[in-house]
Amino acid sequence: MFLENRVALVTGASQGIGRAIALSLASHGATVAINYCPGQSEKADLVVEEIARAGGRALAVAADVSKRTAVEEMMDTVSERFGALDILVNNAGITRDQLLLRMKDEDWAAVLETNLNGVFYCTRAALKGMLKKRWGRVVNIASVVGVIGNAGQANYGAAKAGIIGFTKCIAREVASRGVTANAIAPGYIGTEMTGRISPEAQDELQRRIPLGRIGKPEDVAGAVVFVVSPAGEYITGQVLHVDGGMAI
Repeated sequence: MFLENRVALVTGASQGIGRAIALSLASHGATVAINYCPGQSEKADLVVEEIARAGGRALAVAADVSKRTAVEEMMDTVSERFGALDILVNNAGITRDQLLLRMKDEDWAAVLETNLNGVFYCTRAALKGMLKKRWGRVVNIASVVGVIGNAGQANYGAAKAGIIGFTKCIAREVASRGVTANAIAPGYIGTEMTGRISPEAQDELQRRIPLGRIGKPEDVAGAVVFVVSPAGEYITGQVLHVDGGMAI
């Protein structure tokens, strides 16, 4: 239980990768705030209940991470209940896929606002307490798309590549205060989001994975647990690929 007495916030944690990360952190002793987008309270409550049944502590907190004021209110709620954050996992994300020449301005903006601006707002708000404690772990969920690209995902790829650059910059800024920042770049992971891809496209994606299988949310959760654990305390500013070899 190496995360006992640590407080974690996982954004977009009501389902998929975020849910798996929240459950894994809780299983190692962390108290976990389950962020969810308004409208998904039932799923978030189920995650809280699952953690509670296993003997852990959790809280569901709604916030649209693309809104600065909503993020600040969320951080206030978490700190009032549990104290300042020790671990922040920026996982919340959306897709609005379309070929660039057909992409609408609003679809470009929506993805950047949630996937990149949201990481900025959450990290800035969380770092204040971490720097004061002189201990903290920031983990940003990027994507293989931000590394090797993918047709029809210029907005998503730009946001995820931006997360990688952002992670490296803040890692340099906060290292002297005992805070690390790392990015995890998942490949094709079986979630509700990727389930919307056509069966033909899914088959083609699987053929591009050297390990020959689609990833599981737990594969990503394991990487997150590693970088926030004592085993990862000397790792910062890195991008850990959890993609079955897609980025080779």
